[in-house]
Amino acid sequence: MDFTTLIGLLAAFCTTASYYPQLKKCWDTGSAGDLSLKMFLTLAAGVALWVVYGFLKSDVVIIIANAVSFALLMGILYFKLREYRAPEGNERAGKVCGTQRGIKLLSGEER
Repeated sequence: MDFTTLIGLLAAFCTTASYYPQLKKCWDTGSAGDLSLKMFLTLAAGVALWVVYGFLKSDVVIIIANAVSFALLMGILYFKLREYRAPEGNERAGKVCGTQRGIKLLSGEER
């Protein structure tokens, strides 16, 4: 393995692993309240395009790193989209973000 490939693998590991703490937090809390849906959708599209690029360039490092990143992003997006689809009366619908003053519910009410 040459030095360039090693640097690529290390970079791929760092960027891919960076999604894990956020996914774990979403899993533990069942919420992705503070996350921007538009940002994560745009990021997921970009990562998916990196996978396509990796196939076009026949670069295994790009393919694997971005495929794993895409899978982790899909986990985060699952939690985010679940909040958007939760019915008003559902307990999950009230799980959003904490604020300095309290908790802001999807209905706009603060506690």
